[in-house]
Amino acid sequence: MTAEDILRAKAAVFDLDGTLFDSMRCWSDIDERFLSKRGISPVPDDYMLAIAHLGAAETAKYTKERFGLSDTPEEMMREWHDDAVKFYTHEVTLKPGALRYLDKLKNAGVMLAVATASSEELYVPALKRCGIDGFFGAVASVNECVRKKGFPDVYELACSRLGAAAEDTVVFEDILVAVRGAADGGFRTVGVYDEASERDSDAIRACCDLYIHSFEELL
Repeated sequence: MTAEDILRAKAAVFDLDGTLFDSMRCWSDIDERFLSKRGISPVPDDYMLAIAHLGAAETAKYTKERFGLSDTPEEMMREWHDDAVKFYTHEVTLKPGALRYLDKLKNAGVMLAVATASSEELYVPALKRCGIDGFFGAVASVNECVRKKGFPDVYELACSRLGAAAEDTVVFEDILVAVRGAADGGFRTVGVYDEASERDSDAIRACCDLYIHSFEELL
């Protein structure tokens, strides 16, 4: 697949964290502070990848079970949420070239949607802060789906809201499990480099239709 092929697609579905948003450092900082307070330092290398495709409730359950924490999932989610709201409202930025590329797709008549594991309290102010809240015709959350991003459900939900079929849609994702999940649903996929998932970059490259280090490559 080429950049020109994407411009001929009917729709494109974008993940947010690590794909459009340069935000994974926020979560790594939150995780480091959270676990350090509980005597766990450094953060295990595989932890961020293990939770990257999960919603907040599933992340809390996984973290509690993995580290044997006494906190309730509700307490954990509240602490993470309070830290994250500050970041997404006041600090989050787009990856280089992302705004111009979204504008290019929109001008080409490609319908745009979001498929995210983030909560509405986070992504709504972040979309507004970055000036891209008006680009998307639909938003789908993994919290609306029984299965998470290892499966195509959230992308199918986004497409249904746009009125597009999987075979006419390109999915942009930064993590391996998500790229595989989208591909299993018949979507064409663009793997987007992110430092947090660098260890899987070769595997992502092998299973996606196009791999980019920056949206500037598509401009």
